[in-house]
Amino acid sequence: MIKTVALAALLAAAPLALLAEGKTHHVAFHVDQNDPHVLNMALNNAKNLTEYYTEQGDEVKIEMVAYGPGLHMLIEGKSPVKDRIETLSLELPITFSACGNTIAGIEKKTGAPVTLLEEAQVVTSGVARLVELQEEGYSYIRP
Repeated sequence: MIKTVALAALLAAAPLALLAEGKTHHVAFHVDQNDPHVLNMALNNAKNLTEYYTEQGDEVKIEMVAYGPGLHMLIEGKSPVKDRIETLSLELPITFSACGNTIAGIEKKTGAPVTLLEEAQVVTSGVARLVELQEEGYSYIRP
């Protein structure tokens, strides 16, 4: 009888234990504008979102996908937010993805290689990456 009561109490408390562990939120940011205001807003959103969920006891995983004019965010020597990216990449659980199609287009047009910030990773297609992330359950944010 005591074992049954203890087991029932344990099973009743299990959902509370799961809540105490927190939830992981997955968020995809879409950046396609070369506007310092928009770029800073995206970075502010990522930082504020992380702080909010951390205060709730949750975790957040963020991927910021840049393509088209937004790729300037991740180009060495052209990024108006380079310093912020360097700082936030150390503070936040964030990945910066650069569109390979956009890079190829810039290189073809200029005849020069594109050098990305060291925080950036190349994905084949920025648009396709956003689709993949949404199919994986990521929430979609466009600042």
